[in-house]
Amino acid sequence: MLRVVVCGSAVRTMQAAQEERAPLYGRASLSLLVHPFRPYEAAAMLSPLRPADRALVWGIVGGVPLYLQWWDTEKSVRDNLAELACRPGAPLLTEGQLVMATEADAGDLASQVLFAVANGRTKHNEIADAVKADPTRTLERLVELRLLERLVPVTEDPRRTRRRVYRLADNFLAFWLGVLAPHRAEIERGLGETILTVLLQELDDHMGPRYEEGFREHLRRLAAAGKLGPEVVAIGPHWTGAEEPAEIDAVVLSGRRREAVLVGEAKWAREVDASRVVRELQRKAAFLPRVADELRFAVCGRDRVKGSADLVVTAKAIFSP
Repeated sequence: MLRVVVCGSAVRTMQAAQEERAPLYGRASLSLLVHPFRPYEAAAMLSPLRPADRALVWGIVGGVPLYLQWWDTEKSVRDNLAELACRPGAPLLTEGQLVMATEADAGDLASQVLFAVANGRTKHNEIADAVKADPTRTLERLVELRLLERLVPVTEDPRRTRRRVYRLADNFLAFWLGVLAPHRAEIERGLGETILTVLLQELDDHMGPRYEEGFREHLRRLAAAGKLGPEVVAIGPHWTGAEEPAEIDAVVLSGRRREAVLVGEAKWAREVDASRVVRELQRKAAFLPRVADELRFAVCGRDRVKGSADLVVTAKAIFSP
């Protein structure tokens, strides 16, 4: 028996090929989502780099093997961005346009929604104000295509809570829309060399949310290995309302009661003071609905964590194959 494997990165195109009246309708015996590489998997393609630089590259190009392969580990970040992003027709510059044209039909409502989220409009009403239309169906479609991710506080039921925000799910698309696209026209006109310095200055702001997600991915990896205790049922961010704002990058929930057994903070900074971060986490943990008697604290920095916490994490731990 002959079996044919069809694999493609254009999610919408692959789905369309299986719809009614399409060539593969009713013929696929197995349908799988192929996810991008996670941090430790991407690190295997960037082994010559320092862990912090592996984190930076993953934050820029994400976990797609092709994009990771484009990155020359023998060159500096500046030289790579000059070659891959800051010249007319550069690979990352054109790839972003291709992704938008393939998945979002650049110019339609989906494209406008993605640009709105990339520019900080993360709530439903903020997105609606930005695009001057009801984005509900478009948001659902973009989540289905894995271009956007719908986040709710990890302690709340996604089916019932009204506190939800949207984030760009793909690191590369977040970089392209938020950092690169505003300069695209001038790069194509030949100003890439002078724009390069500005791009480098914007990387720290871009990396903050990306590193937080890398930290959560690392905690999920530890939980799957049984290193965060038994019965871990969820790991995600938590935040409260505007009256008493308290954001926690990662909360680990355990058991049927979904008690918080660990809370953690990740900072894209070379050195982090664990004592200060733990004190802040203790304050924020008071807003969690259910907390274990022995709550543990995790602190994540880029290169070094000064002081002690129950769990100390750096880029070396997250980005080790």
